[in-house]
Amino acid sequence: MLATRGRLEEIREWRDMYRLEMACQIIHDSIHGRPGWTEEYILRTGSTGVGYGSVAVGGPWTGKPTAYEVYVVPHHRDRLLDLCQALLTASVAAAIEVQSNDPLATAMLRAFADDVTSEAILFHDRLATAFRPAGATFRQATASEAPEAPVDQLPWRGVVEVDGTIAAAGGVLFHYNPPYGDIFMDVAEPFRRRGIGSFLVQELKRLCYERGRIPAARCSTGNDASRRALEKGGFVRCGEMLKGSAGRSGRYTRVRPRGSAEPDPPCD
Repeated sequence: MLATRGRLEEIREWRDMYRLEMACQIIHDSIHGRPGWTEEYILRTGSTGVGYGSVAVGGPWTGKPTAYEVYVVPHHRDRLLDLCQALLTASVAAAIEVQSNDPLATAMLRAFADDVTSEAILFHDRLATAFRPAGATFRQATASEAPEAPVDQLPWRGVVEVDGTIAAAGGVLFHYNPPYGDIFMDVAEPFRRRGIGSFLVQELKRLCYERGRIPAARCSTGNDASRRALEKGGFVRCGEMLKGSAGRSGRYTRVRPRGSAEPDPPCD
């Protein structure tokens, strides 16, 4: 098994296959296109390329190379963990960071990472709601109400007013793979625990669908208020962002099933 440095162009078709299999919001999708942020590796059995692995080396990961994506074509997945070990060895990865609804990357994390923690909860939309809190209305944010938003992003920013006072604000971000949009929101303290956050989530979801996008969301593991607002607004937990140190990258030993010369596939 071998992992060799490659270019983004060389793994593009495999990445298309990866996105198709994932069929969900991919949190770290955009960093592939950010110069200096990631290193791509071609995974090989002998001289044959059978997939790729990605290691973040820039931005928040500067100084701590972190494996975050791996894809192996289906008929070579019986060697998945061997290929992952080759990736971690070649890249000298210090950490592994994956989303748990990615079965291949999660298998790598479980096999090679120590001190695994959950940093965020991932959500996908599964329920339509029809909230109408008393006195609450939703509208697009103005430039002064969302000064950090570029002009072309203003249509994706919204506020909730209650009796003429802005009670909550939020929007949709597009740092991820199309057609997914990531919903964010904030409710002013005097208006919390009144269903305003769930109403805002509902309206941002509607905005996404009406403009050809699929809403998704995430929140930090300990943010119970945001989690409840997202769940009440129709989102369902679909995964977590998991992170651990690559402490076992040199200690993986393949376990062969009794009476067989080859290991069981770690995942399908």
